[in-house]
Formats: sequence, C-alpha cells, structure tokens
Amino acid sequence: MNFSLNSQPLADISADCLVLALPEEGDWPAATTEADGVLGGLISKLRDAGDLSGKNEETRLVPLNDQPWSRLLVIGTGKDANRDAASFRKALIAMTANLKSGPSQSVLIAVSDTAVSGDESVSSETAKLNLIGRTLEEQLYTFSAYKSEQPEERKLRDVQVAASNTETALEDAFNLGLATGRGMNYTRDLGNTPPNVCHPVWLAEQATKLAADHESIKTEILDEKQMQALGMNSLLAVGKGSAQPPRLIVMEYRGGNPDDKPQVLVGKGITFDTGGISLKPGAGMDEMKYDMGGAAAVFGTMQVLAETRPEINVVAVIAAAENMPDGSATRPGDIVTTMSGQTVEILNTDAEGRLVLCDALTYASKFNPDTVIDLATLTGACIIALGHETTGLMANNDELASELLAAGERASDKAWRLPLWDEYQSLLDSNFADMANIGGRTAGTITAGCFLSRFTKDYRWAHLDIAGTAWHTGKAKGSSGRPVPLLVNYLMSHAGK
Repeated sequence: MNFSLNSQPLADISADCLVLALPEEGDWPAATTEADGVLGGLISKLRDAGDLSGKNEETRLVPLNDQPWSRLLVIGTGKDANRDAASFRKALIAMTANLKSGPSQSVLIAVSDTAVSGDESVSSETAKLNLIGRTLEEQLYTFSAYKSEQPEERKLRDVQVAASNTETALEDAFNLGLATGRGMNYTRDLGNTPPNVCHPVWLAEQATKLAADHESIKTEILDEKQMQALGMNSLLAVGKGSAQPPRLIVMEYRGGNPDDKPQVLVGKGITFDTGGISLKPGAGMDEMKYDMGGAAAVFGTMQVLAETRPEINVVAVIAAAENMPDGSATRPGDIVTTMSGQTVEILNTDAEGRLVLCDALTYASKFNPDTVIDLATLTGACIIALGHETTGLMANNDELASELLAAGERASDKAWRLPLWDEYQSLLDSNFADMANIGGRTAGTITAGCFLSRFTKDYRWAHLDIAGTAWHTGKAKGSSGRPVPLLVNYLMSHAGK
C-alpha cells in the first residue's frame, strides 16, 4: 500500500475515488466546497434532496461521469459543535471500512480541513493528519495467517491525503500516524497468534528478529538459569507448571543523549493463562492468549520507535511465562522470595501477572530510569470498573499520571486514574509473608496496583491496566493494538528533551 500527502488543487489530482467530509450542521470544509464547485454543485444538490445528511459516520458512495474521479465517497462528520477527536475518528473508521472493501484502486482523501474542537494538540492539521494515518493503517488490518483459504486481494493500492502543504511538519505527523498504526498492527499480530505458537521462547525470538530488522534496537534474552541467579523466584514460580520455559526479554532503543535517563516500559507477557492450580472457568478461556497484551503493546511501541527514530532513550522489559497446571505448578499457599527480597504468599495462582511483573519492575531499576510504565492485562475488576473503553491508570507520581492521561486524550486512547492510597495497602496483609498476592474481592484493580507499588519505590512509576482495552470479544474478537497510541504520544512528547 502506498500512502502520500498531496497539496495540489483537488481537480489536478486523479484518483478512482475522492473522499470528502460533510457536516450535519456548520460550515463546510474548504475541500468539500472546492470539490462541489468542480462537480457543478452536485454535493449541494444531493444535500438539498436529502440524499446526504452529514450525520456522523454516515457514508454515501456516488458514481461520477467525466470527472477527475470515478466516484465520490461522502463521509458524514456530525455537527461542528459536537465534533471532537473521538467523533472524528469514528467518521474516519467508517470511511476506511468503505474503502477497505470497495472497488477503488486509488483514492484521494480530502478531510484534514474538517473542524475538530479541542485544544491545538487535537484540532491542528498535524494532529488530524496523524490520526488519519494511524486510522488508515489500523482499520485496513486483517489477520488471516491461519486460514487455509486466503481472502481475495484488496483492490486498494494507492492512498493520497490532501494537505495544505507537504512541508516537514505535516509529513512527519502523517508518517508518525502511519507508523503508529503499523505498531498497533504488529501488536495485534502478536496477540492474535495462537498460544501453541506464541509461547515465551517464541516471543523472545520475535524480539531477536526485531533487533535484526532494526539496527537501532538491541535485544538481550534471559533464560531460567539467569533469572534464578538474579533471584527472580516470583516470575519463575508462575512458569513452573508449563513445558514452555519463561523468559525475560530486554530491548533497548537509544536515540537520545547517552547521558539521558531512559523511559522504561515493562510488559506482562503471559502467553496463555489457565489460572494455574486456581483454574479459570472453561468458557472464554481461549481469549487468555491475549494475556500477553501488555508485552505485545511494548513490542508495537518499540517498532514505532525503530521506524521513526526519535531522540529519546527507551528500554523495554518483558516478563514472559505460560501459566499452566501440572504436578510441579505453584500451589495456593506457597511463599516465594522476589528479586527485591520481599516475600509473597501466593493465595491465588490466577493472580499471576503481578508475580511476573514485580521481578521485572525490580530489574528495571538497573537502568536508572527517568520513569517506568508497566502495561498489563491485570484484573477483571478493571473491566467491571471501566468497561472496554478506558484503560485503568495508577501512579506514584502526579506529574507522570497527568502526562499519560493527556497523551491518551490526544491519541484518542483514553485512560482514567484510580487511587493508590495507603488505606488499601493493608488488604494485602499476610500472616506468613511480607504480603499476599491478592487482597480479596473489593478494590481488586487498586490492590493489584498497591502490590506493584511495593516494588517501584526507587523511581517514578505508572501502571496501565489494559484488561478491558487490549482485545475485543464477540464477533469482532481480536487484539485491539491498544495502548500503543497512548504510549507513542507520551514518548514523542518527551523526545528531544
């Protein structure tokens, strides 16, 4: 697929299909008015006749004769007063769905002058081009690697996006959006890969391959013996019941000043989660292949960095294991000594994510980080609290939390902060160890964050619980690629600083 920006007058750009935005109420974008003139007022006539309403996400494909374009696709963008980045993105998704299955080989998308409310970070042309690029890559995604019959090849080959100019700032914004979409799709590929293929060793091999493909990435893989020597008994305990050995995967991107402290991303990489001895119910257990969604998002983010080469240092630490029940599996009641020296009574082996993360978070200290952000499909309680729309956020630093929340708003990949107060810490009390790995039925997401906070006292840290946002269920089942946009936006805001 070829993507490019074009700042020529619309009538001078040939394409099979011209895509325009039409508001339900408010001023027409300049591109729509310009095209209406070229088409002899056709859009105005269709609007007046009631064939076009402009309601958000409404699409209408119109055949054309003797024009620079063979057809016209009109995308409704709703009322100017109600249009924000989220609603504009919904319109872009509807647009891409039409193009994805449509007959056009080449398209010209002229929607970047659509008015979007909000501050400059979401309403500027650069922000809109970034969102267009990301949405195109993300929504054109398919995963058919394990289908014996492959889908028909898509007709769409060339996508031009109209812009006011093709100067560096707009090109960079658009290309970053495309790279973010590709990073999301890499995340989705990893998440959608079946667990008999995607196990910890295979995941480590993908990190080695990423480093081979991009010279800016350096990878190190720690095996069980190396982790044992470091005292990572908590991580190792999770993998004891599996025939697949655990791995600690470290990837480094060093694009900033060598003296700059790195941002560290820590990903939960449970490649399949049965719950261990605390066995999960069978219904829906197939979706536990997505329990490595945090690790997959870290991979996707590292790919974006490798492609775009920002001036920043980022280290990725992924704790990869498979949680299975067998005769050697960890039991409820077992006590392990973590890499930090703190002891944990494992009351529930299905609360395994925090057990692999705590050792990875301790290991992250060796990089003298500026910040550490962990990503994990950690608690079902987060889905109850926030549904599948919003990522849960906890942090030991208010400035870091605010920056991540703002990045999520800018990227239309939202998070919501939950409290991490000392009053919750006592729920993790154990009669036999320094702490238990669960805190009971109440405040499950918060007590999981409290557990992790005990291993992050040496640096600024934030935890993203993506249990509700890392994948879709039902008919649209599949990895979502989140929260790659949030992470990329956050990291780019620190690049060059």
